[in-house]
Order: sequence, then C-alpha cells, then structure tokens
Amino acid sequence: MSQEEIPSEPAAAAGSSTVEVRTAASPALIPTVRAVASDLAARADFDLDAISDLRMAVDEACATLVGLAGDGSDLRCTFDVQGDRIAVAAEVRPAPGSDLPTDSFGWRVLQTLADKVDVDRTDGTLRIRLHKLGGPAL
Repeated sequence: MSQEEIPSEPAAAAGSSTVEVRTAASPALIPTVRAVASDLAARADFDLDAISDLRMAVDEACATLVGLAGDGSDLRCTFDVQGDRIAVAAEVRPAPGSDLPTDSFGWRVLQTLADKVDVDRTDGTLRIRLHKLGGPAL
C-alpha cells in the first residue's frame, strides 16, 4: 500500500463531484452515511468488493469518530468522487482529552479496507481521511 500524502480536504477536480453529509454524532445515524458511501461507489462503477470495502471503511471511521465525539458534536463526512477514486474526510469535534488510538484493531481494519488512510487533529477537529480506488464492475 502506497503511503503518498493525502490532502487535508478532498479537492474538487475536473470531472469530480463532492457530496457532504452532516449529522449529529450518533451511532444511530452511521448507517445513513454508510449508505451514501455505497451509493456513490456504485454510481462510480466500483466493483462489488470495492463498494463493500468502502462501505465498511466509512462505517469504521464514523463509528470511531462518534465514539470520541464531544457532547453536541456533529459528524461531517465529505465524499469527493474522482473517476475511479473516492476520497472521504470524516470529522468530529472530540471530547476533551480523547485521542484516536492508531494501534487498535479497528484502525488496522480501516487501513486494510482503504487504499490510503490518515488522521489529523487541527483547530479542535479530529479528522480521518481515506481514499478508495475501485475498478469497473465486471
């Protein structure tokens, strides 16, 4: 897996489309975000395995962030579809003192499902960025 730098925000490129979903940081709303990821991947003609991987990666990223979210925080997910690649940036305002463990089983699962994954904490926001490449459906 290549570890090239992931931009801090998905950048709109020619021929790309960007979708943003913002919800309360609640576990009950994660399936909605997961469904958006699946739909975007299917419309981008990802194969079934890539659609499933993206759906599970988005689920894992959102569940991790929701678990760290502070009271009243929103979960914001931005999907940037660029041909055969989808870049996702998921973020919350974490509770004071919370930290994302990058040595956990969930983090390893996320790294396995996404082609690239990164995390950063800036301006009081905790953000997971991931990229998924999808081949055309056969």
